[in-house]
Amino acid sequence: MNDDQLIARRTPRSRAIADRVQVVLDLTSRLNVLPFADGAGRAALLSQILGEPLPASVTIYPPFYCDHGLKIRLGEHVFVNQNCSFYDIGGITVGDRTMIGPGVTLSTAGHPVAPAQRYDGITTAPIVIESDVWIGANATIAPGVTVGRGAVIGAGAVIAKDVAPLTVVTSAGHVERRTLTP
Repeated sequence: MNDDQLIARRTPRSRAIADRVQVVLDLTSRLNVLPFADGAGRAALLSQILGEPLPASVTIYPPFYCDHGLKIRLGEHVFVNQNCSFYDIGGITVGDRTMIGPGVTLSTAGHPVAPAQRYDGITTAPIVIESDVWIGANATIAPGVTVGRGAVIGAGAVIAKDVAPLTVVTSAGHVERRTLTP
């Protein structure tokens, strides 16, 4: 995440983002209570969220959550399954023919790591998912990550660094960091 950008608190830019988040929270709450059969209503709300018409070949199953909407770019024939969250303040690009499983989180924002700076604002870095990627259920992709063309992200994986094209990555195991004393 070397390319993180800090959006400082209490600035016109942070206020504009906070205002947009409020609008999108309202839009997504309306989206997520529509009857599934109301495809026209779903498309209209998604167009407001994204700031442009949803490409005809894109499928997004509700519930769907995002915080900004205007920084999401979806290629042709993208499929987004239920209960996905796209936190897009830093920008999210999803390439053609990408399949995103249920419960996937794409998060482009965080906070500075140093405790003394943690409340100074939010850091952002874009997520780029190239074409023909498959992201399994409940995977999480962190800010600044690029997932290469044709890669597969295993279910439940947490991806915090770039994924090379045409590779399969998982992180289903656990790593013991240390043993605590009683």
